[in-house]
Amino acid sequence: MALSEAFLCLDPMFLSKFGATFGKQRNLGLVDLHYSLRASRNEIKRIGFSSAGRCDTDIKNRTKRSWFLRCNCQKADTVSGLTADDGRPTPLSAKANVNKVQEFELNQLLKSDKEGFANGNTNGSRIVKNNRKSVEDEAWDLLKESVVYYCGNPIGTIAASDTSCPSILNYDQVFIRDFIPSGIAFLLKGEYDIVRNFILYTLQLQSWEKTMDCHSPGQGLMPASFKVRTVPLDGDDSVTEDVLDPDFGEAAIGRVAPVDSGLWWIILLRAYGKCTGDLSVQERVDVQTGIKMILKLCLADGFDMFPTLLVTDGSCMIDRRMGIHGHPLEIQALFYSALLCAREMLAPEESSADLITALNNRLVALSFHIREYYWIEMRKLNEIYRYKTEEYSYDAVNKFNIYPDQIPAWLVEFMPSRGGYLIGNLQPAHMDFRFFSLGNLWSIVSSLATVDQSHAILDLVETKWSELVADMPMKICYPALEGQEWRIITGSDPKNTPWSYHNGGSWPTLLWQLTVACIKMNRPEIAEKAVVFAERRISRDKWPEYYDTKGARFIGKQSRLYQTWSIAGYLVAKLLLANPSAAKILTSEEDSELVNAFLSANPRRKRGRKGFKQPFII
Repeated sequence: MALSEAFLCLDPMFLSKFGATFGKQRNLGLVDLHYSLRASRNEIKRIGFSSAGRCDTDIKNRTKRSWFLRCNCQKADTVSGLTADDGRPTPLSAKANVNKVQEFELNQLLKSDKEGFANGNTNGSRIVKNNRKSVEDEAWDLLKESVVYYCGNPIGTIAASDTSCPSILNYDQVFIRDFIPSGIAFLLKGEYDIVRNFILYTLQLQSWEKTMDCHSPGQGLMPASFKVRTVPLDGDDSVTEDVLDPDFGEAAIGRVAPVDSGLWWIILLRAYGKCTGDLSVQERVDVQTGIKMILKLCLADGFDMFPTLLVTDGSCMIDRRMGIHGHPLEIQALFYSALLCAREMLAPEESSADLITALNNRLVALSFHIREYYWIEMRKLNEIYRYKTEEYSYDAVNKFNIYPDQIPAWLVEFMPSRGGYLIGNLQPAHMDFRFFSLGNLWSIVSSLATVDQSHAILDLVETKWSELVADMPMKICYPALEGQEWRIITGSDPKNTPWSYHNGGSWPTLLWQLTVACIKMNRPEIAEKAVVFAERRISRDKWPEYYDTKGARFIGKQSRLYQTWSIAGYLVAKLLLANPSAAKILTSEEDSELVNAFLSANPRRKRGRKGFKQPFII
């Protein structure tokens, strides 16, 4: 057992006795431990009281954005182990005292281990595991502290609880995409209520009127985030009520609608049903309607010739200008995954027949398009290098008129002889050769990538570990935009400077997606190694949102501390590695019917008319 692993097995009360001196021990790379709950870090007031103690929910008003989803109620005492009185969690378990033997063993370990994690050594003395690891205990405490309540019930988790930062912005809100790892963590621990509440309340927000400058997007759009506010009831300061205030992008920086919110919502809904066995939620009429509204919005006809989803810059996890407008891989992977999940959950009704047909057709076209045109490895790169351009033909090899000079110099050195990946974006005369982690990892999870491609992506991660993982998993994209390219593409964004934030920054939350992908391909050792790297410092660094520099050596210059999805991402990774079979609630296997349809469709067939027999009238 590794020194760190043995160390983390000790009782938290004993560890707190030693304090921060552990983190100062040379070469150990161990974490400073936190067990005191930080008071009032959750800025959202938990609940409002009324003298009558009734719950009155008003969701009928659709005319003004300033009207909120209201609830005037009395708090429940506890919900799924979460205490409503003061907003702090009940203890996960009683802390037992550590005997002298444990103290002696720890002292021996501190004296004898000379290398620790500095050389990646995971072998060491053994200690009996009587208690859960201290980092996990701290993470669970922090995650439960971040829970937001509405009408006395847990409804989500805030984005971050960093009291050291004077500017809150929207980090005190519940983000749809940010809650996904939190929701998965709660599901894996058997705390289902918070996930069920989140699914149903965000569904109610879907039907609200969404307007910016007299224009409204499609009805199926899910909010980027929402906030629980406590306001006086009908002007009476003595009685308050909770209201839900959603943001569909009209208040966001850049005013970008969140395309990925609805896709993540469908993925979480399916995970809830598979984990709990409770299919009654997905079978509800309002939930079925919500799924259909999202699908209709995504499957709507447009001018595009491609089956990929066309979006603007900043419409997903990368929510600032980073040159991903068009058909970014992250959106396509989530789109494909959501289509598979929706097909699995949609009730077989006659009214849904056309929608299901359109869904199946899109799955076939999308899988072919991504696998054929987004995939790149050494052989494909050499083929692009020899492309002929300006081909006007239905049988053109260079269908998108890609100029070979677009191949960047860094890629020639970066591409290994073994391994490959899906490029970030594809448009006419443009290939974005950057490696985007979330898009590639979720392509594995959803089976958008073939089995061979999935293994090749993980081969690349292993081969290029120092570039893609470095000191903290995992780079959101590689490489960073620099120099004139950075100035043109990002607009000289001071937050997205090279190797920071979305421009090559390292995001600990990606640890859970990496873990799911590795477990699906039966290669958990990759994820285990990444978890070991994360455990060296993530707790000591106070759970940052992201890290800066090529090697992820610095905490991000504008990174929020105690970022909830960094905490939840770590917990999900640990839970899944302890129980790999649980990853099935998120993964999708390649559908044999879809493969057969893919082969029979023959997308390479020559152009022709489909049974057009009507004569022309002259």
